[in-house]
Formats: sequence, C-alpha cells, structure tokens
Amino acid sequence: MKLTLLLSTASLLAPLAVLRGGEVTKPGEISFEAYLQGREVFQANCVICHGERGDGNGEMSKDLPIKPRSFREGWFKFRSTPYDKLPTDEDLRRTIKGGLSGTAMGAFKTFRAEDLNAVIAYLKTFSRRWRKAENHAAAIAFPREPEWFVREEELRTHAQRGRAIFTGTCAACHGAQGDGKGLAAPGLKDSWGRAVTPADLRSPHLRCGDGPADIFRILSTGMSGTPMVNFARVLTQDQRWDVAAHILSLRVAAPEIRSNEASREEETTPPP
Repeated sequence: MKLTLLLSTASLLAPLAVLRGGEVTKPGEISFEAYLQGREVFQANCVICHGERGDGNGEMSKDLPIKPRSFREGWFKFRSTPYDKLPTDEDLRRTIKGGLSGTAMGAFKTFRAEDLNAVIAYLKTFSRRWRKAENHAAAIAFPREPEWFVREEELRTHAQRGRAIFTGTCAACHGAQGDGKGLAAPGLKDSWGRAVTPADLRSPHLRCGDGPADIFRILSTGMSGTPMVNFARVLTQDQRWDVAAHILSLRVAAPEIRSNEASREEETTPPP
C-alpha cells in the first residue's frame, strides 16, 4: 500500500512515495523500512552540513567556504551519467565512501552496506526529479584507460598534445597553468547564483578522483549545476585522454614535464 508522507522535520516540500511492504518498482519509490533506516543514518551523519531539509543549510554550512550539496534540486556534480541526468546508485556510493578532496565531505568508508543503501534511497526523497523517469539514464560506457599511460615517453607525447587542447578549451577558466585563475574565473557562478572557483588542477588530489579515468569521466560528463560543461561532443575520446595526461603532468605524474616547460617559458619570456 502506498502512503504519501511529508518529512516530519520542517514540513519538507516534496511528497514521497513510500511503500509499506511490496517491491519498489518505480523511480522515486522507497520502502517504508528503508525510509526510516536512511533517515536515521542521514540524521546521525549528514544533517549537520546538508541540513534537515537536505538543502545544504546545515548548522556547519555557514562556516564552510565550499557549501554542502543541496539535494532539493536534484543536481549532482559527480556522475557516470550524461550531463544533467541523475547519478546512479554506484556514483553516490563512490562519493559517500570516497569523500571529496578539499571539502568538508569526508569519506564514510565504515558504513555498513545496508546503511549506505538506505541513506542513498533516503536522499532521493528530497527532490521530485528522482520521481520522473526522463531524469534517469544508464551510466556511460567509458573506454578503457589507454596502455600508454604506463609508458613514460608516450605519456609525455600525449601530455604535450593535451596541453595545446587544454589551452584552447580549458584555460579560460582553469588558467594556462591549471591554477584555477583563468580570465573568466572571477565571473563564474553556479546554478544557485553563488560564485564558484575553478579547480586548481595542480592539487595532489582532485574532487573527481586522482586517476586518468576519473579525469576522463569528468571531461565526458561535465558537472551539473556548475559552469563545467561536458566535452564529449567537442573533443574526441583521444583528445580527452590527452587532456587527462596533461592534467596529470601538472601535479604528480610527470614533474619533469613541468620543469622542462618552465625552462622553455623562461627562455622565451623577454626580460623586464
């Protein structure tokens, strides 16, 4: 039997399709048992940042430079699905268990599987987007990471190609050096109207993940709710892998590339 409930705290806006018994078969449905269990996990671990209403206005949020995600709009940055589509459960598991580097979003690696599944189901109750089939999509079938990433000379060649592509497509926001200080950066805002700062790609850890496949994925999907669009239609797969190689060279994969490029820039820069 279906029951339509309102979340008890602060009379949340979106009605929930809660099933007491039976099988969950439609988008946005959640079993009554999972609802209660997920709410308990959320209250114990998430509410202090994400808030009772799931709007990102928890007690700690006012003091955080990077604001917690609001689940009300149903927009998620880190996904394996196409741009503006909802994430898969596995996408949400990856974010919850792995955390987001450089933010207050820690890694909840010790969650029991049943608690993790329940809180994932619960957070979907905050937005009506989860109840519409057209907002769902299967994960993109990403290609395997090229073998040349483990061959130093080939990696260097691809990173150099990627640098040229990066300059033309990414530097306006991320800056020519990948420091997040591009010419367009000061005017960037997210879908909530808040100023956003492009990632400093020289950082030892990126929020999307640290490997080539993680960077390729974010280039392919974009980040919903932000100025970071997807480049799947602009860049070929080979070009996206080249850009990933260049981004790796900015931080950890090939420090010698950085020093060589710096030397070339010093040679070509006229004295003051």
